[in-house]
Amino acid sequence: MKRFQRTLALATKRPGAVSLSLVMISSLLAACGSSSTPVSSSAPTAAPTTATAASPAVSAAPAAKPIVPATVVLNWFAEPEHGGNFAALSKGYYKDAGFDMTLMPGGPSVSSTQIVASGKAQFGMANGDDILVARQEGIPVVAIATSMQKSPQALFYHKDAGVKDFGDLNTHKVYVASTASFWQFIKNKYKLTNAQEMKYTGQLVNFVSDKTALTQGYVTSEPFTMDQQKVEYGTLLVADSGYKIYAGVYFTTEKMIAEHPDQVKAFVEATVKGWDYYKDHSDEINPSIQTKNPDMGLDMMKYSAAKEMDFVFGGDAATKGTGIMTKERWEEVQKQLVEVGVLKTAENIDKVFTTQFLPKK
Repeated sequence: MKRFQRTLALATKRPGAVSLSLVMISSLLAACGSSSTPVSSSAPTAAPTTATAASPAVSAAPAAKPIVPATVVLNWFAEPEHGGNFAALSKGYYKDAGFDMTLMPGGPSVSSTQIVASGKAQFGMANGDDILVARQEGIPVVAIATSMQKSPQALFYHKDAGVKDFGDLNTHKVYVASTASFWQFIKNKYKLTNAQEMKYTGQLVNFVSDKTALTQGYVTSEPFTMDQQKVEYGTLLVADSGYKIYAGVYFTTEKMIAEHPDQVKAFVEATVKGWDYYKDHSDEINPSIQTKNPDMGLDMMKYSAAKEMDFVFGGDAATKGTGIMTKERWEEVQKQLVEVGVLKTAENIDKVFTTQFLPKK
């Protein structure tokens, strides 16, 4: 499966990035004045004269809302984890917000933070720890909302492998990205000095053929494939280890916030509206996602959409609204990354994220 860059520090998550631009810009013509002056039904009628009538009043048409091109760099190939974005596009929420929006798929070689920082895109998606690492590297990105309150990232093991918790991973082969921040945290916390770190390829074949091995993956997709292959597996959700990053975080640049706060707000509100629509209409939106990722069947999309709902709408989102983030969570993750050496220093967390553009609950 495709989880190559789920946890790489500066890369987004999910070959080929085919841009998607489905919204057409409609031109608005100014309304012409009528040929005669409107007369109130309660006013007396003036007697006709032989003189030419005065120039009629011209009613001004409302000013058209400017439409601006914009791009969101997704964190993997198109899939239900981007359901809110595809809903906002197909239902016209981005257009109503003033955008001619393109959804640019990510992939193993796509760095959303670098693309957005370069100005080639206005918005992007990445995991919360990716945002922190990017800022340490001098990339001035700011988190503006999150699609998921916790990460679906997990470690999968075979049912008969003798694994019950993270502390049982010593002596086991673990297929995981070498730069995965969550793995650095788990190794340190559970003292996994004897775990055999293996190169993660994004495929399940090595894991399936080795009954003692574990592999990283997302609970929203890998289990679907393993169920089809009749693999009996267990799951260790990374968030249960205490590493509680936000996943699928939307971000932009400090410059964009300073110069176009109205566009940032419009983007966040339209995206949140898209997610709220996708919650109850995923079957309607999934076919539009599949047009950009035909290798993913609608049955798998249905599975993924159902599995991700608690990640998107649970936790703080249930009471504080879709997309919400808290200072406490950001500070906790930053502290954890400093402790394991992924980050050299902690910075003012108020520079890392903002909730000012989220709709008021």
